[in-house]
Amino acid sequence: MSAAPADTLSIEALHVALDADAGLVRAIDGLSLAITRGETFALVGESGCGKSMTALALMRLLPENGRVTAGSVRLGGEELLDLPESRMRAVRGARVGMIFQEPATSLNPVMRIGTQIVEAIEAHTALRGAAARAKALDWLKRVGIPEPERRIDDYPFRLSGGQKQRVMIAIALAAEPEFLVADEPTTALDVTIQKQILDLLRELQRERGLGLMLITHDLGVVAGMAQTVALMYAGQIVEVASAKDFFAHPRHPYARLLLRAVPDASQRGGELAAIAGSVPPLWRRFEGCRFADRCDRVFDRCHGTEPPLIETAAGHQVRCLLYVDGASPPGSAPATTAIDAPAARPAPAEPSLLLDVQNLVVRFPVRGGLLQRARSHVTAVDGVSFRLDAGRTLALVGESGCGKTTIGKALLQLLRGTAAVEGRALWRGEDLFSLQGDALRRARREIQIVFQDPFASLDPRMRVFEALEEGLVALRPELDRAARRARIETLVERVGLRRDALERWPHEFSGGQRQRIAIARALAVEPRLLVCDEPTSALDVSVQAQILNLLRELQRELGVSYLFITHNIGVVEYIADEVAVMHRGRFEEVGPVGGVLEAPRSAYTRRLLAAVPRLDRQMFQSSQFDPP
Repeated sequence: MSAAPADTLSIEALHVALDADAGLVRAIDGLSLAITRGETFALVGESGCGKSMTALALMRLLPENGRVTAGSVRLGGEELLDLPESRMRAVRGARVGMIFQEPATSLNPVMRIGTQIVEAIEAHTALRGAAARAKALDWLKRVGIPEPERRIDDYPFRLSGGQKQRVMIAIALAAEPEFLVADEPTTALDVTIQKQILDLLRELQRERGLGLMLITHDLGVVAGMAQTVALMYAGQIVEVASAKDFFAHPRHPYARLLLRAVPDASQRGGELAAIAGSVPPLWRRFEGCRFADRCDRVFDRCHGTEPPLIETAAGHQVRCLLYVDGASPPGSAPATTAIDAPAARPAPAEPSLLLDVQNLVVRFPVRGGLLQRARSHVTAVDGVSFRLDAGRTLALVGESGCGKTTIGKALLQLLRGTAAVEGRALWRGEDLFSLQGDALRRARREIQIVFQDPFASLDPRMRVFEALEEGLVALRPELDRAARRARIETLVERVGLRRDALERWPHEFSGGQRQRIAIARALAVEPRLLVCDEPTSALDVSVQAQILNLLRELQRELGVSYLFITHNIGVVEYIADEVAVMHRGRFEEVGPVGGVLEAPRSAYTRRLLAAVPRLDRQMFQSSQFDPP
C-alpha cells in the first residue's frame, strides 16, 4: 500500500464487525475514502447505514463489541490502527477532533462546561490555568453561547439541546485540530446558529486548512459546504462524486429518491417521495444489491449479483448494475422519476377550537447561596398567546433557548415544581393548569409529546416493546395484551422500523431510529394533540419523509393537531398551517405559513429565513436518469 500524502486522512478497504445477539453485524464492508486538508467531505445516507460507525472506527472509539477486521486508517503516512492507545490519545483532539452525534450523552453531567473545554485545551495545548479558561471563554463566544461569562460555569443540564451541541463543537475545536470528524454537528441547532457554526468551520478551513468529514442528513448543508459527497447504504458507499456533480447528475436510484424526499413549499399538499422500508439488517448475508428490495428500478440480476463500485464519469463512482455493460436488460433504462404536482390541500372543515393559550408566562428561579434559595427569576416565556384548531398544525420556530420547548412542557404540566407558570391554557374549554389527578391523566392521553432527545427520553432498561406498551397500559387500560401487541406491531412498521426492533434495547439503535421509536410511543395512545419537539431533527431525509407523510395521513384520518417545534424551515413550509416566530420568549410574528415565510414583516424573521440552507430543486429535478 502506498503511503498517503502528509495532508490526507484516508480509509482503505475498511471492514468493521460487531458482535450482537442476532449474530455478527458487518457494520462497514470494504469502505474507502480520503479527506485532504482544507476539504469538506460529506458522508450522507440513512440512519443505520454505517456513517457514525465509520467515524468511530476512524477515531478508534468502537464499542466493546466492535472491532476492525480488515483495512487501514492513515493520517498522512501513519497507520492509526497500529498505534498503542497512549499515542492514539495524542492524535484524538490534537490532530483529529470529533463532534459526537448526541451532546446530551457526550458531555459529563457532573462537570461544568467550562471545565470540560479547559480539559481539552490543557490536554492538547501548552495553555494552562487562567489562559486556558480565557481560551475556553473565547470558544464559547465563537460558537454562539449567550452570556458566555455566566454560562461557562453552568452544568450541562442547564443548557438547551442546541446549546449543548454548541459546547460539544467548542470542545472539538478548542485544540484547533488538523481534521474534524463532525457527526451531525448542526442537527440540534436552529438555522441562525447553524449558519454561524458553518461560517466558523469555513473560516477555520481558510485559516488553518481544517479538513472536515461532515456526517449529516441535511442535504441543504451538504450542498453549501461540501466539495465531495459520498452516499452510504447498508455499510457500503454506493455513490461518490463532487458535490456539484452529485446534485446535478445523481446516478444511483437511492440518491435520486433521497433528493426527491426533501420537503419544501413546492410539495405542500402532496406526499413526499418517501422510500419504502428501511435499511436491511447488517447481520444477514447479501447476495445481490443491498438496495434491491427498495429500488424503483430493480430487475432480476439485482437480487443475485453484487454490483461493483465503478467510475461512470471522471471522479463520479456508483455501485449499480444499471451502469455495468450487459447487466441491464434491453429497454430497461429508467425514465426520469419526476414528482407529480402536489394535489391541492383540501379546504379545512368548520374550525373547532382545541387549544386556546392566553398570555402564557413561564419563569425559572435562579438559586444561590448555601440553602439554594431563589434570588431572581429568568423569564423563559413572556406573555405569548395562540389558538390551535382541531386538525391544524402550528409551527413554533426560533433560535435555541428562545422558549419553544418550554411552551410545550408547560402545556403538559411537566414544569410543576421547577418553574412558575402564569396565564391560561384552555383545552377544549378546561384550563390545563388547574387539572389534577384523573382529569390531568385524561388530558395527557389526549396530549402527547415527542421529546427533542430520543436517547434521554427512552428508558435504557426497557426493551422497545415495553417502552411502547407502558403508555398504553397507563392511558388505555381497556386494551388487553393482544390488542396492545397488535397496535404496537402495526405502529412500529408505520414509522419505518421492522417488528424485530421490538425485542431490542434502545442502545442498539442509531439516533434516527430511536427518534422513530419515540414518535411511535407518542402516537400509540391516539392523542388529539401531539407536541412535536424537533421530531425530525435526528432523521435523515428519507425517514423524515416517511414520518411527515405519516403525520399528514394521521391528521387527515383522525383530525390530530400538531404543535410543531422545529428549526427546519423546509418542514414548516411543507406541514404547517400557521407559524409563530419566537425570539427571547416572545412572538415576533404569527400568521399563516405562506404569508409569514413569503412576506415576513419582522426583521428577525427575515434574518432567520436568510440563514436557511437551500437545495436548488430545479437543478436535480431537471436532471435525467440516463445510464449508458
